[in-house]
Amino acid sequence: MEEGTNRPIFVVGSPRSGTSIFTWCLGQHPNIFPVPESNWMGDFAVHVAVAYQVGAGRGDHSILSAMDIGEDELFAAFGQKINGLILRHRRDLERKRQSKRPAGITGRWVRGRNAHCEPKARWVDGTPEYSLFICGLRKLFPQARFVHIFREVGEVVRSMLNFHRIAGTHLVANEEEAYKYWFRTVKACVKAEEAYGPTVVHRIRYADLIKDPQAAMRSVLDFLAEPYCAQCLEPLSERINSSNVPLDFTIGDPTVNPSVLEKAMRLCRQVNETSSPARTSSVAAAAMETAFRQRVKYVASVDIAYKKMRELVKTLNPSALVLCAMTHAALAIGASAAVTLSQLS
Repeated sequence: MEEGTNRPIFVVGSPRSGTSIFTWCLGQHPNIFPVPESNWMGDFAVHVAVAYQVGAGRGDHSILSAMDIGEDELFAAFGQKINGLILRHRRDLERKRQSKRPAGITGRWVRGRNAHCEPKARWVDGTPEYSLFICGLRKLFPQARFVHIFREVGEVVRSMLNFHRIAGTHLVANEEEAYKYWFRTVKACVKAEEAYGPTVVHRIRYADLIKDPQAAMRSVLDFLAEPYCAQCLEPLSERINSSNVPLDFTIGDPTVNPSVLEKAMRLCRQVNETSSPARTSSVAAAAMETAFRQRVKYVASVDIAYKKMRELVKTLNPSALVLCAMTHAALAIGASAAVTLSQLS
């Protein structure tokens, strides 16, 4: 796989901001196809960094150091392989889409623009949680591009609280959790805009996409260095993955922590009133790198603690290994929760 073709697109932003619909929009382009929300690549990037630490931790006595294999090279090798696998297995994905369409997807464009006769060379992933993993994803895919869809916090909160109408399960427990969820994902995207600049992260407003979809789509395709394609607007003619919020549904739970609400509203005003940064910020990039390394350190410490615990439990009571495995799973969940909490500070 040539390095020049390793240019995936990630649509990021808060859940319920239009990441799904816009992913399908870009998927109508003759050079781009949409993949399901993958969810796993962010954590994978963290574990690649952990593996590199192990493989280079003893200097020239470690294989990676002894062979002068740098971390960037290791990341790029994995990223190129992932990119190649996705491109090669596109037909398998589309064959399954023909037999079983994704939930909530009814448009004729699902079949029409995803036909495997088109030699598409790029893919787009609309996983909202990747807002928190942009640094790691750039290590895997140095030429990746990110489209940040920004939607007003009030609209997102209303949609989150009604998510169960389409999914059968609740996305958040209450209104306060919805504000927190919006805040940490949007804050991460804004920080990425500052860190990597307009050539890597492009912001569009959900309101602009609805008001003037052609202009919004042209700006994104220009950013992606892809020719304009009118078919990319077809999915916007239908309500896809909508929470079907009742017209009389209101928000304003008095139990919401005022500081949580204020932080979210302040960030919303800030993004609304300012444009994307025109240049990169070394300070913001360093902050994102530090956050990534902290996550790597935490995950590595969890693995070390688990191995020690497993050996101890095995010595004391071999039958308790099942409990040990359950504890490891809980620690892994705790690692994710710790990062989430850090995003709220």
